[in-house]
Amino acid sequence: MVAARAEVPLGATTYYYPTLGDLIAAGLELAAQQVEAEMAALAPHIRRKDDVPGALSRMAADYVTDGPRALLEYELYLAAARTPSLRPLARQWLDGLHAIVAPHTGPAAATAIIALVDGAMLQAIVTGEPIDPEVLTTAISALAGRV
Repeated sequence: MVAARAEVPLGATTYYYPTLGDLIAAGLELAAQQVEAEMAALAPHIRRKDDVPGALSRMAADYVTDGPRALLEYELYLAAARTPSLRPLARQWLDGLHAIVAPHTGPAAATAIIALVDGAMLQAIVTGEPIDPEVLTTAISALAGRV
C-alpha cells in the first residue's frame, strides 16, 4: 500500500524498509525531526512571553488544523506504545515540550500541562472539532497555578 501510494515499485520500498517496523521507524524519525524543528521555533516564542498558557493553546490549535499530518503523527506516536525501540523517538515531543514549559511552571505542573495539551489535541483529531484556545488557555493556567 505504501509503494502504491508513493507511486513507486514495491521493490523500492522493501529495499529501503524490509519490514513494517523499519517503515514505521522511518516515519517516526521524520515526525521526530519535524517536532524538533517545531520545538525550536516554539521555544523563543514562549521564553519571550509571560503568556505561556496562551502560546501553548495557540500552538495546539494550529497543530490540529493539519488533520492528516496530526493523525499520522499520532499513529506513529501510538506505534511507539507497541514497539519499545520506537519510544525514544516518540519521547522527543514530551521531553522537548517539558524542557520549554518547566522553567515557567515547575516540573510537575509542566508534566500535567503536557498531558492536558496532548489530550486536547488527540480529542480534536478524534472528533474533528477544533481546539478552543480560550478554553485550553484557562485549563493550562489553572494547572500552572495562574488562575
